[in-house]
Amino acid sequence: MEDDELRLFADAVDQFLRKWAGPAQTAAWRDEGMVPRALWREAGEAGLLGASLPAEYGGSGGDFRFDVVVMQALGRHNALNFAVPLHAAVIAPYIAQYGTEAQRRRYLPSAASGERILAIAMTEPAAGSDLQGMKTTARREGDHYVINGQKTFISNGLVAETVIVAAKTDPAARAKGISLFIVDTDTPGFARGPALHKLGQGGRDTAELFFSDMVVPVDCLLGREGGGFAMLMDKLPQERLVIAWQAMAMIEAALETTVAYVKQRRAFGKALFDFQNTQFKLAECKTQATIAKVFLHDCTEKLLQGRLDAATASMAKYWITEAQAKIIDECLQLHGGYGYMAEYPISDMYRDARGYRIYGGTNEIMKLLIARSI
Repeated sequence: MEDDELRLFADAVDQFLRKWAGPAQTAAWRDEGMVPRALWREAGEAGLLGASLPAEYGGSGGDFRFDVVVMQALGRHNALNFAVPLHAAVIAPYIAQYGTEAQRRRYLPSAASGERILAIAMTEPAAGSDLQGMKTTARREGDHYVINGQKTFISNGLVAETVIVAAKTDPAARAKGISLFIVDTDTPGFARGPALHKLGQGGRDTAELFFSDMVVPVDCLLGREGGGFAMLMDKLPQERLVIAWQAMAMIEAALETTVAYVKQRRAFGKALFDFQNTQFKLAECKTQATIAKVFLHDCTEKLLQGRLDAATASMAKYWITEAQAKIIDECLQLHGGYGYMAEYPISDMYRDARGYRIYGGTNEIMKLLIARSI
């Protein structure tokens, strides 16, 4: 793909978000606890949901850089509560890479069009970063599996029609006993809990999912039985890069809105920007942001070449989300009292950013993974 294709796509995404993700609209998402279902279909029609999916399955045939364009645009519009990156750049690639031809034909075109929203269910009440500790089971009985268990903190949990569920097919085998299943949410035995109320990201629906003697056919198995953990480990580097890119997009949005604010806000007869303290703080933030983005571009190049290892992806997720927290905190401080008011975008960013150091593997787990590579 040429750079001009990326630019054209970026312009189209920006136009879409100007129309559908203005300040009043994103505020409504937070009030309602989710992005409107119809907006997913609009996003699919605009090409945001299948940018990196193969054309034969309804996508545009692009690569991960096109997903990055979407993430950056969502950040600029303070619209990262719209979980397009999770749907398109984290979950759909599992089906594209590991699914059978029948699974790809069944699920990917409708995922690309927005008719089908995807979720992935790994985390459980007693098993977060330690995936091997999950309790959800899938017991084979002839030509079907019976799934029992519970998942929590599932993004898109309230709206998803299809969920990739991680479950133990051999509870005694630890990692080698985990399998993945593509489950439709209209299957008997599936239930959702109410929306979970979070510190931030109020416009991103998050819920508990329950499986009670849920019977699914054997062709719902993704990949081979017992191969789930290996698939998760193979895809987690891209997921962590997705988190890092969203954090980066939020950093840049925070800096943009803060620079605009300090240039128009006056104190003691001059703009806040004219104070040396303001300039030095912004210089520090700009430097950290630039370092983060250079590293992210390098990681993205490695991902496209198939060379992004788990340790480097963990470094990106850990370091950039830590930088996100520090920079947004400084930006809020530069807003003074107005930064503490909910109607200012920096207030949303401050609350939303806190989750980035937790999900996708906590930053403490990222450090453990990095340490193992030393």
